[in-house]
Amino acid sequence: MPLSAAELNQHKQAPHVEGVLPVILHRWSPRSFADKAVSAADLEKVFEAARWAASSFNEQPWRYFVGIKGDPTYEKIYSTLVNFNQYWAKAAPVLILGVASTKFAHNGEKNSHCLYDLGAASSYLTLQAAALGLSTHSMAGFDQAGVLAAFEVPSDFVAGAVIALGYQGEPAELGQEHMIAMEEAPRQRKPLSEFVFSSWGVPAKL
Repeated sequence: MPLSAAELNQHKQAPHVEGVLPVILHRWSPRSFADKAVSAADLEKVFEAARWAASSFNEQPWRYFVGIKGDPTYEKIYSTLVNFNQYWAKAAPVLILGVASTKFAHNGEKNSHCLYDLGAASSYLTLQAAALGLSTHSMAGFDQAGVLAAFEVPSDFVAGAVIALGYQGEPAELGQEHMIAMEEAPRQRKPLSEFVFSSWGVPAKL
């Protein structure tokens, strides 16, 4: 018997870490979304959060396409998702595509950090969404060239990720057993010793 949405949300909470913002520990990436619209006011808040992310030279290279279920922007984004993602993402009320400029506006030089900065802005977006009681799930599985062409994005921009946004739904609505199992799988993270170093391969003494 699948867990309920409330039970699963509790199951997915990261262990408490003293001093770490609770919203960071509570955010996770469901694939089950409820049939409930997201208000324009809440959408404005999540993009306002993204707006204040740090970026190289304050370039703010990110651009977002936001699609509301039923509108042409949503359909363009959805049509470029791989079949696996289309299966579950069709329930999400909002699909967001993030792209980034590969050139600095002030001198036209290459911006090697544009995707890093887009990722930072998108992290702010997802955390603000979580603080509002919304869920997000970022996707790499989409036709990058196809979606850039669909929106006639200039050639000096690259695609980052597609983000499904909405309210967490019931896991049982995913239908397929393997999808439900993926939804209910425990969250796992590497220990700090595997990625925080004092020199290569040597864990930092924190």
